[in-house]
Amino acid sequence: MIENEVLSAIKARRSCRAYQPEQIKPEELDAVLEAGTWAPTGMNRQSPVIVVVQDKETRDKLSAINAAIMGSSGDPFYGAPTVLVVLSDRSVHTHVEDGSLVIGDLLLAASSIGLGSCWIHRAKETFETEEGKALLRKWGLDPDKYEGVGNCILGYPAPGGVKAAAPRKADYVVKA
Repeated sequence: MIENEVLSAIKARRSCRAYQPEQIKPEELDAVLEAGTWAPTGMNRQSPVIVVVQDKETRDKLSAINAAIMGSSGDPFYGAPTVLVVLSDRSVHTHVEDGSLVIGDLLLAASSIGLGSCWIHRAKETFETEEGKALLRKWGLDPDKYEGVGNCILGYPAPGGVKAAAPRKADYVVKA
């Protein structure tokens, strides 16, 4: 079996669902963001944008909108202090795939430098609400142009926040 740093990092990455309250370091954030910008996109159109949310008021507003969409009053961001909102230009036919690949790179980069991370869904629905559209306008983004793809939460893992990997299913790969 071939092994290298990238393959090992992929196998080691896990979602984190409990975070310490302190904010991540700026250099850690920058490293994760840069990785996201190198994700492949359809015809290199680079349709996604990444919005960094670290102020508590906006983070909590996003959390509340997300929770309401899923019919909950809990924190769907599991206490993570940073939310990276990934949106994509809906006029690009690969915008969902492009944004998904960005989130994949963000998750992998975060794990590789010791940060906890998790993909949190419902970004599409969040930015279809009037509150979500107002946030987009506040950030200088056109609500008619951008569609939410997902949220990548970041922070330092709290004890018990990361669980062991589940075994891979036996029929995961079919060699035709």
